[in-house]
This record gives sequence, structure tokens and C-alpha cells, in this order.
Amino acid sequence: MRKVLACLLAASVMTATSAPAAMNPISGDPVTIDSGRVSGTMLSSGVKAYLGIPFAEPPVGQLRWSAPRPIRWDGIFNADRKGAECIQVLRPHNINHYFGEEPSSEDCLYLNVWTPPQAKPGAKLPVIVFIYGGGFTIGSSGMANYDGENVARAGAVYVNFNYRVGAMGFLAHPELTAEQGGHSGNYALMDQALALKWIHDNIDKFGGDPSKVLIMGQSAGARSVSLQLFNPMAKGLFRAAVMSSGCNFVGEGATGGTMMALPEAEKVGLAYQEKLGAKNLEDLRALPADKILAVQSETQVGANVQGVRIQGAIVDGYVIPRQNGEMLATGDIARVPIIASYNSDDIDAGMSPLSRVRTVAEYKAAVEKLYGENAAQFLKMFPIATDAEVPAKAKRYATMAGFEKSARQCALGMQKLGVNGYVDEYSRKHPYAPGVKIADQNIETVGAYHTADMPYWLNTLDKYNMLRTTRAWTEADRTLSAQMLGALIAMAETGSPSTKALPWPALTTKTDVKMNFDTPAKVEPLDAKRLDWLAAHPAAVAPRSTTPGRPID
Repeated sequence: MRKVLACLLAASVMTATSAPAAMNPISGDPVTIDSGRVSGTMLSSGVKAYLGIPFAEPPVGQLRWSAPRPIRWDGIFNADRKGAECIQVLRPHNINHYFGEEPSSEDCLYLNVWTPPQAKPGAKLPVIVFIYGGGFTIGSSGMANYDGENVARAGAVYVNFNYRVGAMGFLAHPELTAEQGGHSGNYALMDQALALKWIHDNIDKFGGDPSKVLIMGQSAGARSVSLQLFNPMAKGLFRAAVMSSGCNFVGEGATGGTMMALPEAEKVGLAYQEKLGAKNLEDLRALPADKILAVQSETQVGANVQGVRIQGAIVDGYVIPRQNGEMLATGDIARVPIIASYNSDDIDAGMSPLSRVRTVAEYKAAVEKLYGENAAQFLKMFPIATDAEVPAKAKRYATMAGFEKSARQCALGMQKLGVNGYVDEYSRKHPYAPGVKIADQNIETVGAYHTADMPYWLNTLDKYNMLRTTRAWTEADRTLSAQMLGALIAMAETGSPSTKALPWPALTTKTDVKMNFDTPAKVEPLDAKRLDWLAAHPAAVAPRSTTPGRPID
């Protein structure tokens, strides 16, 4: 019945550009996994795809706002199409990250596996696992730019999965806390941990090696990866971690800082209940999901809902036992090598007050507010002489004070624990098709924007032209993508992203360097002196600009 409903939902949103694909049987299927038997579909490239495999019981009814439960079935599950995205606002069709319609549902805990043509059980291939971003309120493993066909063609097993977002994924509430043994919220992180457990227990059946699992996330997905480093449930489930935009678990970071504690988060849950006019938890669970979504604050993908803001991950004493900084200080973190990655025109710089200044006078005034008694020293170390220099230099300084600083701090923090950290800055601007119009981008001024690196890491460049031509990719872009994907696979295979084609040293106090992913890619020095100063003199918390409708996935 669940599969029938999913098929009906998919059919209801089918467009002329997303015709249904026939299932092409794979020789040797079904694959027997812990949940039951599953059959996939053979792609034209020879890659074997197992799409929409459920890894948990549907989180509906009494399981809404509960820890995910492993699922089992009789018979053979036909995994030939992706599952529904977790319920969220829908996307306009003229934005950068629109790749066609997806069904949306509370019944959404599915994962996708792509395996190389030659993969067989026991092949012990490296495994790349991707966790999507979207501010913890949007995002989906079904988005075409997160597909894994080309990763599999390059020789790795690739997995992505859905996790609950927004209120469905993070609502804390006193009644839930009482029901669940003293904690609530963080259901999204539990979804992720269960998916990682599924991968660890089953990926060998698809040719993957459970000891060679790399987890990677972008934006809120990067935050998810960093949180799984601290999550006791995820201990031992991966051997390397990659955080793109950004890594912020060491010290003051652009998007890090102190997480909300359970008592405060429960107050948000009560405010949600009041907004919905519900008397209690039973009433909340009886409400249709669209009613719950309607009162959730959202400013991405064209939405502008001023509702109750769900803060995302909290310190619940269970999934996240303590603040990340406290856990790091006592060594309570997965000791695995990491890549801390950011983009040269990333969201941290765009949200910084420094990005809004246009004159030297405005720059100095913004610095005074941000750095107070340390402003004079900041201005000496980060000078701007003329108004003409302000836009470029102020944005660069904002990047250094944001994701660049936090990436370096993460790498150095892991080094202190005896494992390697690597830093990269992605700076390649996409080559746009002449005259293309994209609702949430100005192609003339946009640089290496938030998420611009993802089609290079996953070699999904051509997905940006699947509905209409928006990019004019070059051989240099394809070479860069091959290098970046090669680094990921090497990291999963060996624990180091360095390859013969692109040597990449770990960051240490003696080799204070980053990889600059441009055309061509090259190793460059980090400005250690100024980054050390920024780490020692964190800026005051200041209001950040937001742009309604701009997605961060």
C-alpha cells in the first residue's frame, strides 16, 4: 500500500520533462538486506541504482515526532524510483535549484544507492554518503544535482537519504520529553544516524566497504555532518567527514555558536502548539501535515512565512549530550579525518554586515560595531584605502572572518586530536549560458555562490541543463569536477584526499595551506597571522541580512 501511494503521488506531479522511466532488471537481484529483499534498476550507463529504499517505518500517526524505527518487509521491494521528499514548501520553477517536481510527504524516510557496473557483494569499494542542506527546513535526496550515477561510474558506491526537516524534524515539547524518557527534538539527526547504521550494516551487499564510508554534507548538511561527529549513535559508522559551507564546531564560527538547550526548545514547541490552536500533543499529532507546515517560519525558495521559527539541532542530552565546544574539549568526538570546505562567495560573507558597506567610512563604522575595543587593530590588519576597494576587500575580509577562519580552526582542532584536517576554498564561477535568466541569481554578479561547488564534487554538472540550458560547461570545468570527485573517493578509500593528479597536504601549523578549487586547482597558503587574530578576537553578534526566497541548499 505504501508503494502504491508513493506511485500515485509521483504520477500526480509528473511533468512533460520528467516522464516515468521503466524498470530495467539487474542480473543477480534481488539483494537480501536486513530489511528484506530489494531489486533495483539498471541505468543506461551500466550503473545499478536502488532508489527509494525505506530505511525506517513511515514517521506518521503516533510515530510523528518519534525516533525512527527500522523497517522490515516480506516479498521483494522494487527500488526503481526515489521516495517522496519530507514535507516542505514547494519550489518555483524558475530558480537555480529546480530540477523537476517531487512528491512531498511525511512518509519520506527513504534512501538511494548507486553502485558501479562491476560492483559485487564483498567488493569492498569506497562509499560516499551525502547529506543535503536547506537550512533544516527544505532539501531532498531526490534532487538531481545530488544524484550518484557519476560517482558510481568513477568507482565508488554512493548513497543519499532523506531526513525530516522543519517542525517534523526538530520540534521539542514537554509532552514529547515525558513520553521519550527525558528528551525530545533532534528527530532529523536520529533519522540520519539510523540511515548511517543501515549503510554500515547493509552496504557490503551492494559492493561497498563499511570501513570506508565517507559522510559529506553541504550547508545544513555540513552542520549535520559536524553534529554526527558528536552523536553517540553514529560512533564507528564512518571513517571520514566532509563539511561544505561550513565547519564550525571549534570556537566561534559563522554559523556555529551555542545551541539551544532542551528547556528553551520546549518553549518553542509550546508556542507552535498555541499557534496551531491545539490543546495537547494528541491534537498536534492529529493535525494534517500541511497545517503544521503553514505556521512554520520560512524565507527560502520564494516563501515568506513569518511563523514560528524552528531552530534546528538542540542540546537534548541524548543525541547531542552537551555543547559541541564542551565535548571537543573532553575529546568526545569521532576521531576521523575531515575536509573543511567553503566557497569564495559563500553565504557567510553575504550575510555579514561587512558585505553591505560601500565606502571606507561605512566600513570603519561596521568594524567599530563588530569589534568594539579591537576595531583599531582590525582596521590595521585589514586595511581598505579607497572607496573603490571596499566591495571586494570587505567581502574578502568577511569570508576570512567567517567560513575560512572556522574551517581552519576545525582542521587544527582535529590535528590536536591526532587526525588530519584538510581545508579547501572553492572559487570557480559557473560559466552561465549567455542571456539565461534565473530568478534567484544575477548571473552577471554572482560568484562562487553557496552550493556552487556541489555539482563539481558529485559530477552532476549536466543536471543544471536537464530542463533548460543554464550553463555552458567547459573542459576545464569537467577536469575540475574529476579532480574534486577523485579527492572524495581517495578520502573514502585511504583517509586522505591527496591523489597523484592533485596532491593535497593536510593542514598543520607547519603546512598552513588550503586547496583552491579553481581552473586550475592549486594549493595556496592561508594567511595564518590574520586568521589567528580573528580566532582570538571574535566579532560581536550582529544582525545579518537575509534574502527571502534565496535557497541555501
